[in-house]
Amino acid sequence: MNLETRKNINRGYRKLVVWQDAVNLYSLTWEKFAGFQYVLRRIASQQLASVDSIQRNIAEGYCRRSLKEYLQFLNVALASAGESVSSLHTYRNAGQLAEPDFEQLDSMAWKLENGLVRLIESLQRRQEAGGWQESFIQEAAESFGEDESLEWQKVGLADEPPPPNRP
Repeated sequence: MNLETRKNINRGYRKLVVWQDAVNLYSLTWEKFAGFQYVLRRIASQQLASVDSIQRNIAEGYCRRSLKEYLQFLNVALASAGESVSSLHTYRNAGQLAEPDFEQLDSMAWKLENGLVRLIESLQRRQEAGGWQESFIQEAAESFGEDESLEWQKVGLADEPPPPNRP
C-alpha cells in the first residue's frame, strides 16, 4: 500500500496499523465468503458488511476534528469487530466455515481488536491530559513532522507517524 501518494491531513488514517489491518481483514473475509452457496449469500453479505464497517469507522473517526467523535467511531469499529467475530464462531459451529478459515480470520480479527483497544486507551489518556489539537493550523505548519514526546503517536501506527497532535 503506497501511503506516499495523494497524502494530506485528512488521509492520515492510512498510516494507522489498525486501518491497514481492517482493510486486510476485509480482503481475507471476501476471499473466504465470496464462494458461499446461494442459500448462504445473506450470511456472507452480513459478514462482509460488519468487517467493512471496521475500516470505514476508523477512517471516518480519524477525519473528524473532535477527539470525542474519534473515540466514538473507534468504539463503533471495535463493536463491528465483535459482531464479526461472534458471527465467525456461529458459522464455524454450524459447519458453514471450515476450521482453518475460522482460525485465519479469528487470528487476524484478534490482532485488529487488540490494536483498536490500545489505540482507544492511548487516546483516552490523551483526552484526560487535555492535549488534543482540533486545528489544522499547527499540523500544516509542522508539515506532518513527528513529535517524539507524544507516546500516543506510536500506538497503532505503521512506518510513519501521523501529523503532530493527530492520531
